[in-house]
Amino acid sequence: MTCIVGLECDGQVFIGADSMAASGWDARETLLHKVFHRGEFLIGYTTSFRMGQLLEHRLEVAEQGDEDDMAYMVATFVEAVRELFKDNGFSKIDSNQEEGGIFLVGYRGRLYNVCSDFQVNRFSDGFAACGCGEAYALAALKIYDDLGPNQRCLEALKIAEYFCAGVRGPFFVEVLGA
Repeated sequence: MTCIVGLECDGQVFIGADSMAASGWDARETLLHKVFHRGEFLIGYTTSFRMGQLLEHRLEVAEQGDEDDMAYMVATFVEAVRELFKDNGFSKIDSNQEEGGIFLVGYRGRLYNVCSDFQVNRFSDGFAACGCGEAYALAALKIYDDLGPNQRCLEALKIAEYFCAGVRGPFFVEVLGA
């Protein structure tokens, strides 16, 4: 239950998040921010607070070599995440298939979407969202393309909150590459 939005703009990455903590029909505002800086990365997560805490406080990623950014994200970043999750009891492994969680990552001016099967994706339109408010936020990010990036993220989160019971403010937006 959450909404994470992200977008690329002029070499910067903006990622915003809500403050919903939910369990079944119970919902509360959390003080944990679902968007944070970790080294060179800006990360916004859904799925699990435990997953976010591991990413925020324990993730160690080797520096990039001479490979391009996508190769680095696939071969180095995601492999570090997979090991982190396995070593700390977060990964679900069934029939030799691993499952983690879903999160957005800003790195070197680009926005990446990491899915629960650890695939890494980028989108041609330069924005993404995840969580139960994803569809509403994506539509808002598309139609509000005339706004500045910070305001565009906030408006997308407000629209997701309006339509989705699993999204709740206050909202926070962080920037990578300011």
